[in-house]
Amino acid sequence: MPRRITGTTPRQDGYRMPGEFEEQECIWMLWPCRCDNWREGAGPAQKAYAEVARAIARFEPVYVCAPPEQYTHALDMIGGTDNIRVIEMTSNDAWMRDCGPSFLVNDKGDLRAVDWEFNAWGGLVDGLYFPWDQDDLAARKVCELAGADSYRTDGFVLEGGSFHVDGEGTVLTTEMCLLSAGRNPQMTREQIEEKLKEYLDAEKVIWVKDGIDPAETNGHIDDLACFAAPGEVVCLYTEDKTHPFYEPSQAAYRFLCQQTDARGRRLKVHKMCATQKPCYLTGAETIKTMEGTAPRKEGELVIASYVNFLIVNGGVILPQYGDENDALAIRQAREIFPDREIVGVPTLEIAYGGGNIHCITQQQPKKKTR
Repeated sequence: MPRRITGTTPRQDGYRMPGEFEEQECIWMLWPCRCDNWREGAGPAQKAYAEVARAIARFEPVYVCAPPEQYTHALDMIGGTDNIRVIEMTSNDAWMRDCGPSFLVNDKGDLRAVDWEFNAWGGLVDGLYFPWDQDDLAARKVCELAGADSYRTDGFVLEGGSFHVDGEGTVLTTEMCLLSAGRNPQMTREQIEEKLKEYLDAEKVIWVKDGIDPAETNGHIDDLACFAAPGEVVCLYTEDKTHPFYEPSQAAYRFLCQQTDARGRRLKVHKMCATQKPCYLTGAETIKTMEGTAPRKEGELVIASYVNFLIVNGGVILPQYGDENDALAIRQAREIFPDREIVGVPTLEIAYGGGNIHCITQQQPKKKTR
């Protein structure tokens, strides 16, 4: 029976969060169904989620957690793929990266996880919906299913999309998100940094100033930059001064090029293009307006980033938007990951809901000894 660990931290117990590029056991997802967040009753988003799950299943097992009333529908939508299992689980929405567990391993081959407190990206300050109680339970439920002991960070709010790790002591995050008023206003930057180090087993935190999504996630790093390998970072990049992502992506690129990781290596920074044209929400009239949920508005900027991809065993699952730069993003990914197959999946419907492939997935690392 998995247990809740109290009195110690992962760092004290010899557990670290591996880099996403390390070998994985499986991927966890949640199933979308909120009519007040997704267009057209969530039908198009469900199709996109199913396509993402099927793409991942080519490389490793996928567990899709769906509420009881959506269980058979999710099975039908996914289409009986051998490497995908649908599991009943209640949730408030479908962002497993942010409300799910961050898995940890030790050198003996044991598995544990961090269960961060989740408050829907800002709680009562600027959160996106209320209540979020079932999402806050998602990490614990996944740990029960995975058989992983967990550390609960009561009083410390964090989402999985707000940081990336290299598995060798370095954390990548943004000031815009982690220092926002809706997360941990009672803590200083130094206290937050120490928390990251203790629960991810890190030595250095690299603080990028701003993300590209201030409105919803308060600037999650996984839309802007991520680790491709130890010492290597992928960064969103555009030279189009009229693009809404121009300033934050340029600033992040310049900053990251000057940074070293926990082992003293100067970061090698790979450029990943932005979309040729910015994406804006259409069809907002099909999204229901409900009390407690931040409304979506016709024409609002959509955070369509190619950097919000998922690294899997032998592959990379990359967003595609029907944009002129889709093919360029594929080519760039192939250059960055020459030993992995690049699989593009149409995910504009997911972006309409506020995230993308990385946001809706959470990897469980392979248990192994180093």
